[in-house]
Amino acid sequence: MSRLKEQYDSEIKAAMMKKFGYKNELQIPKLEKIVVNMGVGDAKENSKVLDAAVKDMEKITGQKAVITKAKKSVANFKLREGMAIGCKTTLRASKMYEFADRLINLALPRVRDFRGVNPNAFDGRGNYALGLKEQLIFPEIDYDQVEKVRGMDIVFVTTAKTDEEARELLRLFGMPFAR
Repeated sequence: MSRLKEQYDSEIKAAMMKKFGYKNELQIPKLEKIVVNMGVGDAKENSKVLDAAVKDMEKITGQKAVITKAKKSVANFKLREGMAIGCKTTLRASKMYEFADRLINLALPRVRDFRGVNPNAFDGRGNYALGLKEQLIFPEIDYDQVEKVRGMDIVFVTTAKTDEEARELLRLFGMPFAR
C-alpha cells in the first residue's frame, strides 16, 4: 500500500474529522481520481509527435494512455472532427496515491523558481486543477530522450463538497500551496 494512502487512513481522516466536525467517517472527503491530460497541438501535422507524448505519459503515470480526439472542427486551427490532438490517463486506487506521492514529493520541488502551487485553482465543487509547463520534472523522463518539452494538466477529483474541504485535504496530503 502507498505511503500516502496509509497516511490518509491514519492521520488525515482524524484531522479532517476534527477540523470540520463530521459525525460519520464516510462524510470525510477523499481523493476519487487523478486525471492527467497532455494536449499535443502539433499532432495534426505529425503523428509521431503524439506517439512520443503517449510514451512519456505512460512512463510518468505507469498506466496506458488514451488518445483524445477533437470533438468539433475548427477552421482557424486547421482542425477536423475526429483528429487526434492529445492523450490522457485516469488514475484510481493505488496508482493514484503513488502518482500523487511522486508529484508532491519528487516532481514539484524540481520545478524552477518554485514558490508553491496556486491555492485558488479549485472549481467550486472540490476539484483541483494544476498545470505543469514541462514533463522533465518527473524523474522517469530521461532528458536526452525528449524531442520537445510539453506541458500537462493534472486534475485532482475529490468527494469534497466545498473548495475549503478539498484545499484542507490536499494540504494534509502535502500539496505545497503558495502563501
